[in-house]
Amino acid sequence: MEFSELCKLAFSVVKPRRLSEYAEAGGVGAALETDSGKVYLGVCIDVACSTGFCAEHAAAAAMVTAGESRVVKMVAVDWEGRPMPPCGRCRETITSLHPENYKALVMVNADTVLTLEELLPFDWKRREETAGE
Repeated sequence: MEFSELCKLAFSVVKPRRLSEYAEAGGVGAALETDSGKVYLGVCIDVACSTGFCAEHAAAAAMVTAGESRVVKMVAVDWEGRPMPPCGRCRETITSLHPENYKALVMVNADTVLTLEELLPFDWKRREETAGE
């Protein structure tokens, strides 16, 4: 699937809304494509006590619930549908789910696609692999 289609799918769930006095959701949408070709979507949830989660986490939870863990492409988009890079917590989470997820392609802005490995060049989980470099 092309990134343009993944962006459209991620944007399709962006519906910013107030859930309660203490929570908002839907300001960011994410789409994760797996090695099976399925796409999982998610939105962020922001809460006053800061225990919410990113759209990528929600999409990853849906993916894992469906029995998958290998991501090949991912994108998150803002209120206008513009791609944005995943935060460090999202990078860590996705790379923890499957050893091949370092190769996942990530659209970080409209003109740039990088691998998760490029976004985590000195990842602590791979310290043995980079120790001699």
